[in-house]
Amino acid sequence: MANKDFILQRIFVFARQEFDPTVDKQVAEVLRSRFDIRLPQRASLNQSLASATSEHEIIRLILQYRTMA
Repeated sequence: MANKDFILQRIFVFARQEFDPTVDKQVAEVLRSRFDIRLPQRASLNQSLASATSEHEIIRLILQYRTMA
């Protein structure tokens, strides 16, 4: 399993900016502004991310980061 800090750095490289991947509003804004990805409406942002993992590698990384203890 990858190190949480390593995953965070990969997220920043993809996004070309730093943000907090645990804050729903920041995640949605970065995905929308940087990648033109609009997540489907689900009960939680994690569910929205899970349903859109094929859209871009950053979504998989954010979801992985958010689910790490």
